Amino acid sequence: MSAVVAPIAVLIVDDEAPARARLRDVLADIATELPNEVVAEAENGVVALGVIAAHKVDVALVDIRMPTMDGVEFARHLSQLEEPPAVIFVTAYDAYAVQAFELSALDYLLKPVRSTRLLAALRKLPQRPPLSNAQLARLPQAARSHLACHERGRLLLIPVAAIIYLKADLKYVTVRTREREFLVDESLTHLEEEYRDQFVRLHRSVLVARDAIIGFARSGADDADAQWQAMLRDVAERLPVSRRQWPLVKSLVRRSGV
Repeated sequence: MSAVVAPIAVLIVDDEAPARARLRDVLADIATELPNEVVAEAENGVVALGVIAAHKVDVALVDIRMPTMDGVEFARHLSQLEEPPAVIFVTAYDAYAVQAFELSALDYLLKPVRSTRLLAALRKLPQRPPLSNAQLARLPQAARSHLACHERGRLLLIPVAAIIYLKADLKYVTVRTREREFLVDESLTHLEEEYRDQFVRLHRSVLVARDAIIGFARSGADDADAQWQAMLRDVAERLPVSRRQWPLVKSLVRRSGV
């Protein structure tokens, strides 16, 4: 007697309900040739990461352009998990973008999705390694909407819009929001490059959200490198501004009306 093969557990990630319904229909069409089960749907990457934390998922069919968190950022966070599901991108990009995906050696499905193409992609799953950071780096990327923190075996997402400051802490970076602190395995220099329009460097080890600065006060600390401290919204802590950075910080804040 042959062993019963468990169906492939599929997660559909797309912000448009008709597109999700279309993928469900196509998966149903190929179920006799390749057993599969849609375990959940999600309208963006944030919701999808929550689904993966709660369900076993073998493969995620992921749209590229979505609000809150797009498909590429979702895949970047997913690659940090110990056993991530495979990712097959679904895209409505034109032929030039499709060529870029082919050069990156990633599977993709071009909308409208065809059953033969989906079947061929899913049949490659046993031989597919997880997406590597090098592959993801070759895809078009915008600044992430969230940072990821590993805590007690869980992947926590920190909305960048909620971050007040980022402080280098040995090999990690402390992320401060109004509610609490997180530790992320990131480089402060790389974060500065990624979010140069949202954060400004106050000191060699501190980046602060520009819209979090509510004023400045003279430094009373015995710090020869800092004459001023930045006062921040939602937290009582004040952060030193180095003499080197003071002219830049002052000019940027003046433009924002503080």
